[in-house]
Amino acid sequence: MQDLELSITICSWNAKEDLRACLASLRAIREEASFEVIVVENNSSDGSGAMVADEFPEVILKQQFVNLGFCGGHNYAVGLMKGRSWLCLNSDTVVHAGSLRKMLDYLTSHPEIGILGPKLLNTDGSLQYSARKFPNPVAAMFRNTILGRLFPNTKAVREYLMKDWDHDSIADVDWVSGSAFLMSNEALQNVGVFDPEYFMFCEDVDLCWRTWKAGYRVVYLPEATITHHIGRSTDKAPNRMIGRFHRSMYHFYTKNQLPEAPRWSRPFLKVLAATALTARASGFILKNKLDRIRRRLSR
Repeated sequence: MQDLELSITICSWNAKEDLRACLASLRAIREEASFEVIVVENNSSDGSGAMVADEFPEVILKQQFVNLGFCGGHNYAVGLMKGRSWLCLNSDTVVHAGSLRKMLDYLTSHPEIGILGPKLLNTDGSLQYSARKFPNPVAAMFRNTILGRLFPNTKAVREYLMKDWDHDSIADVDWVSGSAFLMSNEALQNVGVFDPEYFMFCEDVDLCWRTWKAGYRVVYLPEATITHHIGRSTDKAPNRMIGRFHRSMYHFYTKNQLPEAPRWSRPFLKVLAATALTARASGFILKNKLDRIRRRLSR
């Protein structure tokens, strides 16, 4: 059996054209490394599975008839992988030539690294803030909220997104985006896969948190670049995604950060977090509904 350097797992839901572009980018760099590609197709209605089967026969396709979610899909694929490292990749990404080799070589030469993240670029080529500090309540209050519009340069948000750093140098970071990261097999065996309690969102933050706790480093490697067309799947059901995101934030907080608070304060902080996140999610959903009404009235 071939000794594979890498297994690439992709979880896709109604992202046919993006998935096609992602797989084409991987086909174009087949010579960079020995790797397998495993696509978990999460019961899409756009013919994604048939497209993969017809156009990319080299890909291992696992067609699902229920939506396993981002975490469930990737965890399932990891159970099938034969490579020595794991590249978790979004279906709406395009891997640039040379990046895969750079990531593999850097991870191999630094065995103390558990997770390695590339530089992510937006569709227009601008920087995507994919390497961040762990979440904190103050940043959550200001990020993408009315308060954030009133105070757009808030220190807590700048620090969370690491905006005062140019993102052009190799650095240890708290966490990197699950849209694209490379994880060593040793770390995978010791840290584990995504927490299945997350359907999607915050699972990458949680995995990096556990990776640091297990004694490994999480590192950002800007020499490797991947374009990420952010939100292509989640934008198809925005209000549902808002609810899932805030439930995931609550799970991350109560699982990882709340236990580090003084014991006497935990019941109060738990209620406060639930109330604040519910209010935040409700505000976003209300805004979406009002925007939809305005669009209808303007026709």
